[in-house]
Amino acid sequence: MRIEVTIAKTTVLPPGAIDALTNELARRIEITFPDTGNQVSVRYAAANHLSVLGGAKEDKDRISEILQETWESAEDWFATP
Repeated sequence: MRIEVTIAKTTVLPPGAIDALTNELARRIEITFPDTGNQVSVRYAAANHLSVLGGAKEDKDRISEILQETWESAEDWFATP
């Protein structure tokens, strides 16, 4: 599966947050979908959006939940320099 997350350019994030989010999201998705060869991409764009290519609707729903959980727990896994 290919997972693409875009974050609105107007969202202010600390330095290193995009890379940290990419790594943590990929780790969490790998736990749920270990055999799919996931590729996770997080970048700035015009609006917030989640795209799941090569997965079923149920997969996108679960990945959306994982993204929400990851975002809400950022204080646990993201350490600002």
